[in-house]
Formats: sequence, structure tokens, C-alpha cells
Amino acid sequence: MKARPLSRRRVLQLAGGTAVVAAGVTACGELTKETTGKIVTSAAPLPEPFGVPLPIPQVARPVSQEGGVDRFEVEQRKAAVEILPGLQTTVWGYDGTFPGPTFIAQGGRTALVTVRNSLPVPTSTHLHGGVTPPDSDGYPTDLVLPVGSDPDAPESNWTPDTAHGMHVAPEDWTLHAGEKTYEYPLRQRAATLWYHDHRMDFSAPQVWRGLAGFFLVRDEEEQGLPLPQGERDIPLMICDRAFEEDGSFRYPSLDPSLSGEPGVESDYHSGVLGDVQLVNGAPWPVLDVTTTRYRFRLLNASNARRYQLTLEADGRRVGPIVQIGSDVGLLERPVSHDTITMAPAERFDVVVDFSQFPVDTRVNLVNTLEDGAMRQVMQFRVARRAQDDSSVPDRLLAEPVRVARSQSVRERTFDFRLTNEGGHEMWTVNGRPFSTGDSWANPRLDTVELWRFSSDFHHPVHLHLAHFQVISRNGEAPEPTDAGWKDTVDVRPYEVVEVLARFAGHKGRYMMHCHNLEHEDMAMMANFHVE
Repeated sequence: MKARPLSRRRVLQLAGGTAVVAAGVTACGELTKETTGKIVTSAAPLPEPFGVPLPIPQVARPVSQEGGVDRFEVEQRKAAVEILPGLQTTVWGYDGTFPGPTFIAQGGRTALVTVRNSLPVPTSTHLHGGVTPPDSDGYPTDLVLPVGSDPDAPESNWTPDTAHGMHVAPEDWTLHAGEKTYEYPLRQRAATLWYHDHRMDFSAPQVWRGLAGFFLVRDEEEQGLPLPQGERDIPLMICDRAFEEDGSFRYPSLDPSLSGEPGVESDYHSGVLGDVQLVNGAPWPVLDVTTTRYRFRLLNASNARRYQLTLEADGRRVGPIVQIGSDVGLLERPVSHDTITMAPAERFDVVVDFSQFPVDTRVNLVNTLEDGAMRQVMQFRVARRAQDDSSVPDRLLAEPVRVARSQSVRERTFDFRLTNEGGHEMWTVNGRPFSTGDSWANPRLDTVELWRFSSDFHHPVHLHLAHFQVISRNGEAPEPTDAGWKDTVDVRPYEVVEVLARFAGHKGRYMMHCHNLEHEDMAMMANFHVE
């Protein structure tokens, strides 16, 4: 039986210390099958699960490594790839691949990434989780125009004054002709980051078409741990998509060219869900494993879909899934889970030990928030026995960085909800649609603030630059899956989540937003300025 939704007033009354049963959570604590949008149904014939091998994204190679700087070059371009067997899908990919190439960088060494745009529309690349200077953060109006474009005479529909109720002053557009070099100092610990398009009004459809990939930061501390390495350290980009009869991506854009009117058809304002489960760009893939430990870097790259992941074999739940890292780094100590709930943009760095299974066992990664085909994510087939010299130590960080409520110099509240403005519904922060010229907060560099998020819906809240630790949900202790330093937190319907955010690295203009990408494109963003 589903719990009745709580009113906003009642949540605020209870959040001071009394336990809250939020909308979408039963009295037993199990998540219900709430959705975060509407499903787009594919017209193409879909394959049976577990018939396609799991692809591993190619690794980007630096073009030079001199003076403590690693230089990379990547091209955004169209390419025809086979996602559904027997059909060709045109992706918009970094180097024409989906996912894009995996960048592997060393903490403390600067990475310079030159992005060349050979697509027909502008782009903006955001390093999600990066401690990045503001002019390399991938701000939505900092655009790389298509190759051959003149930034002094841009197409008028590339730089509108308003869209979805958002205001953009003409001087707030920064335009680059054909390419841009992004600077990533990487003064941060080892972490599983990712990069994706962040263009104003069009992030959702451009990510849907393939503009996303992994960016892994390593450091000596992590490399000194006996964790699984090499072929047993595997990034898994999990996302849903839908397909037209000819194999092309199906998405309900108002303007499929993505060069004119932004947005989606009205039925999909809450978010777009697909009916095909992809992992690393393959539908319901299978991976042969040995009887050893594997490290999986889980990323929810869906536009709107949430997952509650668990492992099953022979129709029963097996495990555990051992979490060793969160969004932006290793945990202090490993945490074992039976299930892991992932909102869009969240990452979980986990280890699974397949030595507990006989050879030929098939272990399924499933999403218990769904039924039918979308309940299945991928399959691991235990193919053979092997020796394993890896382990998961009891302590992962020798000197963990901790924050306490007493360190907060300021408290701020941000309410994410659907607002009616002038007869039009829009997704807002504190009742205000996004404006490039406004700032919702002005934290000082090298300080910690307590930020309180509330919502009317499922809103995965993401902060640029600032990393944070979750300290409470509805006045109670955070959940085990909230552990570690994060950049994205799942704020569920009528829930109040408190985080301690640390503003370090750079001064300048940054932003927070809902990482349901349809919500983001429809004004659910807010600036903050680090002083």
C-alpha cells in the first residue's frame, strides 16, 4: 500500500526531528514504483535481453604530456552505429562514439581538453564533478558554435533573449568559433566523474543523442589500494532510450533539428523515459566474468529515470554490492548494500565478488523500480575460474576530509518545484525561473554552508564546483547510500534534505540545477557566485 503524499507544510513541521514517511515510500521503507516522467515507446523491434556483449568505451589518448599538463583533443560529430541489432542509429558523439571516450587523468595534473564541434548546433561541455574554473565549467550560454560559424554574426535562434520563461541578456552569451579548450586543474582526489553537453534549453535532447562520457581521476592513494584493476575496473554508463522504426533515436522534441524552438511535447514536461535499457550504449548487454572481484563505476546517465539496483541469480537476490566510492571520491570505509538507488547523474563506485558463484552462473543486475523488460539492466555470466589478488581494505582513505554542522557559516534553503507563472507552468528554484543575470547565493571561497533542499517531485539536485556531504533527510540520519562526498543528491517528493557544501578551488559564477534534464531545460536552474 502506498503512503499518502505529505503536504509541504507537514514536511516542514516534521523535518525538525520526527521521522517522515515521504511520498513514494511505504511504511515498510520500500520504494514504490513511482516514475519521474512519461515513457516514449519505441517503434523499432527490440532485442531479447542479454544477447549483446557489453562494450567498453575507448580510452582517450593525450596528444601531448609536457610540463605537468595533459592535452587532449576530441571532436563532436555524427556517426552511424549499431545499437539495436541490424539497425543503424545516428548518434551525436564525442569522437562519434556513444558513450564518448573515457578520459583518464591524474589528480594534480592539469588536463586541457580541446572540443571541436562538427555538429549542426552549438554545444557546451560540462565536467560533472570537476573543481573547474568558471570559464571552463560548461555554463549553458558559453557555447561552441559549429565549425565554420561566425561568432560575430550568430544565428538569431542560437542566442534567444528568453526561453521557457528564462531570461538571457545578450551580453551573457559567450560564443566560440568551432572549438574551445577547457582547462581542468584537477586539484581533487581520485573520483569517477563524467562529462556531457550543457547547452541552454537543449541539454536533454543533446545528451539523449549521445553527448556524454566518463572522466576518471586517479591519484597515488587510490592506485596504492589492492582494488580490482585493469580489465576488472569497468565503467558502466546506465541509461534508457527509445528508437524509431529505422533505428534512429526517438525523442519528443518540439523541434527535432534542435536549432529552433526548445522543449518537449507537453506530455513529457515531467521527464522523458525510454523503453530500451542501455549499458555503455548496448541494449541489455552481457559481460563474461571470472570468479574474482570486479570494480564497477556505476553512472546513471538517464535524462529522468531512477534505478534501484540489486543482483539476482536463479530468481533470488544475491550480493552484497560493496560501495567503495561516491560521486566525487572514495569513501572512508566500504559500505555493503543489498540495493542501491540511483537518481540521474549519481555515481556509485562498487565492488562485486563473483567467487561466490559456480562457473556458468548467470547473475542479473536488475532495477526493482520496474517490471518487464525494463526491470533487467544487464547480465554477468561467470565464465571461468581465476586467481584473484585483489581485496577491499577496511579503510580506503588514510586522511579523510570531514565536515561538521558547526563549520557552517551560513544556512540557505532552496525549494525545487513546479510553479505557475502567468498561466504557464515551469520548473523553478525558490519560485523563480532561471536568469543568467541573477544570483541565488553568494558563498565565500573556502567556507562551508548548510544548504537545505526541498521538493514537490523527484529532483536530483546537482551543484557545480561545490562538493557536499548529506547530513539529514527529513530531520533524520541520511541513508547508507548517501555516504561520502557528492555533487548530486536525490531529493524525493515532499522531502527535505540537508547538505554541508564546501566551496573550494575557484571564485566566480556557478550554478545548481535539477538533473532531470527536461526540468533543467525548462528553467529549474539557479546561479550562485563564489566570492
